Order: sequence, then C-alpha cells, then structure tokens
Amino acid sequence: MGAAVPPRERRGYASRTGGSRDAYPYQVPPRSVALITLGCARNDVDSEELAGRLSDAGWTLVDDAGEADVAVVNTCGFIEQAKKDSIDTVLQAADLKETGRTQAVVAVGCLAERYGTQLAEELPEADAVLGFDSYSDLAGHLDGILRGERPASHVPRDRRSLLPLAPAERQRGRSTRPAAQPPAEAVADLPEGIAPASGPRVVRRRLDGRPWAPLKIASGCDRRCTFCAIPAFRGSFLSRPAEEVLAEAHWLGEQGVKELFLVSENTTSYGKDLGNVRALEALLPQVAAAPGVERVRVSYLQPAEVRPGLLEALTSTPGVVPYFDLSFQHSAPQVLRRMRRFGGTEPFLGLLEQVRARAPLAGVRSNVIVGFPGETEDDVAELCSFLEQARLDVVGVFGYSDEDGTEAEHLDGHLPEHEVAARVQHVGRLVEELVAQRAEERLGERLQVLVESLEEDGSALGRADHQGPEVDGTTRVRLPAGARAAVGDLLAAEVVGSEGVDLVADLLPAGAASVAGGGA
Repeated sequence: MGAAVPPRERRGYASRTGGSRDAYPYQVPPRSVALITLGCARNDVDSEELAGRLSDAGWTLVDDAGEADVAVVNTCGFIEQAKKDSIDTVLQAADLKETGRTQAVVAVGCLAERYGTQLAEELPEADAVLGFDSYSDLAGHLDGILRGERPASHVPRDRRSLLPLAPAERQRGRSTRPAAQPPAEAVADLPEGIAPASGPRVVRRRLDGRPWAPLKIASGCDRRCTFCAIPAFRGSFLSRPAEEVLAEAHWLGEQGVKELFLVSENTTSYGKDLGNVRALEALLPQVAAAPGVERVRVSYLQPAEVRPGLLEALTSTPGVVPYFDLSFQHSAPQVLRRMRRFGGTEPFLGLLEQVRARAPLAGVRSNVIVGFPGETEDDVAELCSFLEQARLDVVGVFGYSDEDGTEAEHLDGHLPEHEVAARVQHVGRLVEELVAQRAEERLGERLQVLVESLEEDGSALGRADHQGPEVDGTTRVRLPAGARAAVGDLLAAEVVGSEGVDLVADLLPAGAASVAGGGA
C-alpha cells in the first residue's frame, strides 16, 4: 500500500463506543463486543446496524473495549488524518489484549473496505480486516475468531461495478450496500422493541443516549469529483425505499430521539434510482411527522442539485429546519472544473440569496479545499472574496492531499506541501474571523435549542436550528433561578452573546413551559 498507510502514531483513545454497562452491573456475560466508531454520521448508522445484528445473534454490547471479548473498530478512510486515527485506534484496542478481557480486535469500515488485504499485512495486530460484504454475518465471523479461526481479509474492489450503471436498475442489487437492511417483512413475530408497530424490520440498536440520531437515506455516490475516492469504496448511489426510512424514523422516535439527521454521500440525489427525482421533497414531511420527532435536518447537499422544489421543501416543511449543508469545495470556476464540479462564485451567491429570501435565519455550512493542483493565488483570492460575501455559519478548511486511485493524483500543477499549508492557514484565519462575525449577527435572534447536556454552572448546552451535530458549534442557554431543563428538551431562547462560532442565549420567560419537555 506504500504511502497509503500512514505511520503508526499513538494518539488518544478518543472515539465513540457502544452499548451500556449499566444493564450488566455485576459481570459482563460471555460473547461480549464493543463497537468503536470513527468518522462521519454515516459510520454511526453502520455501527448501530451492526450492533442490531450482533445483538440479535446473542452478543452482548458493552461500552468499554477492555471489558469486551472482541473490539470492533469501525474505521474511517476518507483523508490522511482519518486513516492515521483509525490505525492508532486499532493499535490502542490491540493493546487491550495484554491488559484487559479483550481476545480479538477486528477492523471494519471504510479503511478496511478500501485497503483490505494490504491493511491486514501492515497491521498484523488486527485479528481480522473485514469489508462491507462481511456485515451481514459479522456475528458468525466473530464467533469463528474466538474459536481461533482467522477469516480471509477483504480483497478490495471498485464497488461501483457491483450495481448497474443505470440508476433505475439498481434496486435489485440493494444487498451490496454496507450493513444492508433485510427485505421488508411482517413484524408480528419480532421481539418487542426491535420494530415499530408496522413496516419493515429495523435492524439497529442505539449506542448512545443522545437526543438526536443520524438516519441514512442512501449510500454511495455517482459523482466523479477528481479528489474523492468515496465512490470507489462506497459504491454507486443507492436510495433506501421510503418505507424503510419511515419505519426507522418511527422506531427512532420511539427510542426518545427528538432530532433526525438525514445523511448520505449525496442527499440531493435521493430518489433518482427510485424513478422519482422529487422523492426527497415527498419524504421530508413524512419523516417530520414521525411520533416523538421534533425536528429534522438534511445533510450534504450538492449545490448544483438544489432544485427549486427541494429548496421550497427545506424552507417551508413543518418540522424541517432551514439548514443547508452545501458542498461548495471552492468558488473559483477553473478550480471547480478541475475538480469535476459545477458552479462558481456568482451561482453560489445566487443560491444563497434564494435560500435567505425564503428563510432569512437559515443556517448554512460548507467545506472548502485549498491548494488543489493548479490553484493560483488569484483563485485563492476569489475563494476568500466569496467567503466574505457568503456569510456562512461554519466553514471547514482542508488542505489538498493526494488520495489513492483518484484522478487528481495525476493532475499537473501540484503545489509544494508548505504552500498548501500556508494557504490553509491564510483561509483558515479568515474563516475564523468570518464565522465569529456571523455568530455576532445572530444577537437578538430567538432560537429553539435542543438540550444535549447540562452544565455545572446550571446552564443547558445544545444546538439551535442552524447548528448541525458535533461540528457546527453550540448554544449555551442560561436558565434563571428555579428553572430546570433536561436532555432532549427544546428550549425557546434569545441570543445575548457569542463566543467564536458558539452562542450564548437566555431562556425566554415562557420558553420552558411552552416548548420544553422538562418545563420550568
């Protein structure tokens, strides 16, 4: 694999783990497993589907890898830093075989799918490296590993070849997607708590107590961005049928989830393989109507695919927050063309104008790549000008680096690493200032804040409609004396200050009583 596998650097063991030890206060039963999840919200869903399969097969889910017979690391293989973090986490888990209960460590997820046998050769500490095709019988593979067997490592392949080229013909091959759900079936004979009252079976277990949850509506991508390897290891775009999505939305509402975060590699393409390019517009009000669900947000929108009807649905559907996760990547047209993307400064600003004409307080976030091969100083200046005009709430700034198997790897005009780093620093400083200014513009706004934790100072920490999970900042709601709140409450509050991208708000006088489950 050469340079594809980063050096082994030991880092902190900061990852999300699954299960709950509280259910087993005296001892951990046999055949226990800990799921350690790295990467994006799509990986979170994969882990919870794997947890459902393992639980159904008799495995006990625990949250501490040191108290599990097997630690399963759901890796990320998107960019260089994510690869390093994944390898370090596997090594950290492998150390537990010397100090804890752990007998085996298994690598799954995007890094395992992308590199397979090559990863296994360079990471012998892992007892198995399994790809997406192993997910349907992961329990059987883990059983075999505990018996001393070593399953064959995944052999990488271009997963785009597994589905027909024509989107309309792909539904027959749905089992090729990661952690694919079983076919729709009657639910009368399923154990209590596994499925909603009607609809397809939901194979999923919550791995945390958060009041929000990602809900995958599709997987894969048909775009051919020159810098991105995701389509090759995630496959072609494939929508989940609406009945599956709705069944899972109802199930998540029954589990106490207040916010659903619709995720995929390219959400704006939802339905094109179902014969309905407006399927997302029809799906949104149905998902928002799921009992217990208070709000819905949509992730990863391709600017070139935001149709007028979808824009209207995202800004006017009750329960759907006006939140726009727009994948701009750059704004200089010549850079975008070399990326095999569409748009530019003017059309992007025009799209933002349409968004704000319908929803003036809409949240907008994006990511940009600087230092792309052939990028000039004038291109960087145009990007900076766009960012100054766009007034985005959050911007992630990434420096370009080659990804194995991508077209950009072979483009001319590669910049020296020190120049890429300098441009990242330059644009990053500008973004830090701009998003802080955007946060200040929200002073005086009235927000609905979903409480995610309670702070020691008595305030409630959460997210407003314009703030997506984990990466878009938070809102701290100061509660007056005698007021109380609980995780999962929706609080009405008014913004009184900002701290960088984060906001400070005061609870409105009638807010706790009118919109929060906990009350005042």
